[in-house]
Amino acid sequence: MRKIYGYTLSLDLADCNDNIKDKNLLELFVSELCKEIYMKPYGKPVIVHFGKGHTTGYSLVQLIETSSITGHFTDKHRTAHLDIFSCKKFSPSKATKFCKEYFGGNIVQKKYYKRLMK
Repeated sequence: MRKIYGYTLSLDLADCNDNIKDKNLLELFVSELCKEIYMKPYGKPVIVHFGKGHTTGYSLVQLIETSSITGHFTDKHRTAHLDIFSCKKFSPSKATKFCKEYFGGNIVQKKYYKRLMK
């Protein structure tokens, strides 16, 4: 039997609110998400707005002591694409609920799975 290395939640949201377009609100989002799922941030998040055409929007990376939280947001399509990976177990339902409420979007896709060791 293989050992579990960690856990990943991938979440795609559509029809998001304007929080996806505000760097300060994205920084607050990732800080509050860490609290919600009991993760400890490692340093400050990197949040950059870039891209061309339909890909323009913010990208976010927050290292956590047990791995990372990443997000990619599109201005034009009003979408949020989030990934939480942690070697420490967390509640995917709490994380999903928090993200959905914060960005006001509709869940398009949600996947939660275990990451296995060799």
